[in-house]
Amino acid sequence: MPDINEFTYGWLTPALAYLLSVIGSLLALRCMTRARTSPKPRGWIITAAVALGGTGIWVMHFVAMLGFSVHDGSVRYNVPITLLSAMLAVVVVWFGLRVVVRRQGGTYSLLIGGTITGLGVAAMHYAGMYAMKTTVPMTYDFWIVLLSVVIAIAAATAALWFALHIHGMLASVGAALIMGVAVTGMHYTGMYAMHTHSEGAMTGMSMPAGATAHALLTPLIIGVSMVTILMFLQVGITDPEEPDLQRVRRQRASRYWPSGN
Repeated sequence: MPDINEFTYGWLTPALAYLLSVIGSLLALRCMTRARTSPKPRGWIITAAVALGGTGIWVMHFVAMLGFSVHDGSVRYNVPITLLSAMLAVVVVWFGLRVVVRRQGGTYSLLIGGTITGLGVAAMHYAGMYAMKTTVPMTYDFWIVLLSVVIAIAAATAALWFALHIHGMLASVGAALIMGVAVTGMHYTGMYAMHTHSEGAMTGMSMPAGATAHALLTPLIIGVSMVTILMFLQVGITDPEEPDLQRVRRQRASRYWPSGN
């Protein structure tokens, strides 16, 4: 049977996926800015992990998949595996932030945290793909999959560096735009690695079990909208006051932050 790419992404969902990735990245960066001015930054780090891992990565992936369709095939999603992939995205981002913070943001910690986080993001992506069930057989190109993993590690490392060193709203917006390109680039690279076999379409088989993309769309939009609004209200868009930054600099001996922050 021939190896061909016979699927589409839609025209709106790639742009919407990128926008959500930028929003999640921006929220995460602002949370980390707040963490630098807080004597107890753990809560802000968790919020940053939810913003980046939840909205910036997992929701981006899921919204992008809403535009995915296979010619001559039906698509369903395994809900438990899909939700598990969401937890994985948040946990690996939290772990990466925790590593670089506890080890004071050095090069070695960035490489470790970025590698682990990138591998986790890639695992989230392919877990989400595994949750997708269709009547058309699919295979993956090993080398393109490997490239997507490399992109994920590079994107995660850059995101962790930005999280520790970016200051100011304009800088955060610029970094979020770059992070959005990297995250969505990893996603669509991984999607490009997938090949369908139209001649092997299992037309005689029953519909695969699971939820349709449209069945999941409404709760997704409601949930993401509520979480995003709450995060914006909590974080705000203004920079911390200078006295707060000076106070934190006097606490540079803390085990949380490197002396340069």
